[in-house]
Amino acid sequence: MSQSGIAAPALDHPAAPSVAGLVFALLAAVGFSFKAIFVKLSYRYGVDAETLLALRMAYSLPVFAVMGWRARATAANGKAPLSRRDYLQLAALGVFGYYLASYLDFLGLDHISAGLERVILFIYPTIVVVLSALFLGKPITRRTGVALVLCYTGVSVAVVHDFKAVSDSGAVMLGSLLVFGSAVSYALYLMGNGQVVGRLGTSRVSAGGSIVAGVLAIGQFFVLRPIGHLDQPLVVHLYALAMGILCLVLPVWCLAEAIRRIGAGPVALVGSFGPIITLAAGAVLLNEPLGLAQLAGAALVIGGVTVMARAKR
Repeated sequence: MSQSGIAAPALDHPAAPSVAGLVFALLAAVGFSFKAIFVKLSYRYGVDAETLLALRMAYSLPVFAVMGWRARATAANGKAPLSRRDYLQLAALGVFGYYLASYLDFLGLDHISAGLERVILFIYPTIVVVLSALFLGKPITRRTGVALVLCYTGVSVAVVHDFKAVSDSGAVMLGSLLVFGSAVSYALYLMGNGQVVGRLGTSRVSAGGSIVAGVLAIGQFFVLRPIGHLDQPLVVHLYALAMGILCLVLPVWCLAEAIRRIGAGPVALVGSFGPIITLAAGAVLLNEPLGLAQLAGAALVIGGVTVMARAKR
């Protein structure tokens, strides 16, 4: 979602940009990791996935609309206006990267723990590699193969842990498949994201995709649910607001700032703590069981993604 780059350090405070970049990367990781926690807390009040997703997008949509307006004004001074092809590509990115990935994730979280959800979602780089090999003819190296084995072994360990922790194993399987579908949708988004971001810029792509997703999520709500479902307890609206601002808008901005200041590699390294953050928060705030199996599964997934990232470099 962001172009990588390293900002030049200030002359009088040479370490400041690096420290700030690491802080932004950590804030992004925490923000993204807490989304599942807020979803699970909201489900305790009986809200359904369609209503919660619509509320989340409704609260974040005005911010992204302002971002899009500012990006359009800035682009008017230096970039060509969007063509019909650009609008179609932005719409496709919004469908796969922001709407469908979020919707499947919300549905999955109704069946599995927040910790397992984060572990499964974190394998999206491996899905990009597999899809690229299947459809773009990009070879899978031996090192990448090792990374794939590590990641999917880790997911298997985490899923088995949840099978043993609950009585309804069918729900765990369904939730895991839904979240895996979310990861596939996000991987498809990433495959088409690079070229579009390079041509249109991060702000226009992020804002445009989010606006498309917001319209779809809100439209879906009015098709599937009566308007009375918006009458939720205040705490549900507060959780939705937190998901929209603290777990979407701010992490997107922090991620872009972190990559600009310290580059994509260190940002990815900090982001690898995401599953651990979610596992810990789920244990403390949701009373989810946290065992060695889940920690081992998360460690294997993180290790596999790290090996894959080093192989790409």
